[in-house]
Amino acid sequence: MKTTLISTIYSIEPVMVCITQFSPNKIILLREENTPKEKTKAETTLQETIGKFIEIKLLTTSLYDTVKVAQDTADAIDEEKSEGNKVIVNISGGRKPQALGALFGCYARHTDVERIVYVTEEDSELIDLPILNFGISKTKKQILEELQNELGSVKALAEKIGISRGMTYNHIRELREMGFIDKEKLHITSAGYLAII
Repeated sequence: MKTTLISTIYSIEPVMVCITQFSPNKIILLREENTPKEKTKAETTLQETIGKFIEIKLLTTSLYDTVKVAQDTADAIDEEKSEGNKVIVNISGGRKPQALGALFGCYARHTDVERIVYVTEEDSELIDLPILNFGISKTKKQILEELQNELGSVKALAEKIGISRGMTYNHIRELREMGFIDKEKLHITSAGYLAII
């Protein structure tokens, strides 16, 4: 089975630690949108050295939109798994919103990720992070998806999903407690959008 490393890229050191540790057959670098057309110094160095032996793909994504980064990461994981590849994700090479987005993309595809790692800046120690998930049932996910489509009344939600209004209220209360639905309005939050990727 081939290994794909998906990594944020800001500095080269954490990526090199992961390459040395995991010997990937392919590397997907999550690149910032609106980066100048020329490759960054880290990208260029990787292409000129490692790129001679390992396929390197640049995936342009957001720098600050955590939900978009999560979706792009989840899509990359889906593609690699469909090709039968083992997926490892490094979240230490980028800026914080991008790293969090990559982490949440892993949580959205928790069964398809082999490892999530962070490399410390001080001593290049590789730390395994837990592979978590959003912990919501199929019904709760359906409620969030319907709210995303602006189906905003409890009665309409209950009818669409096929459960009682009482159960719908219970699910909404629990989703609010989890931070997936706004505390005041019946609107999905950014955390809710992450949970349905």
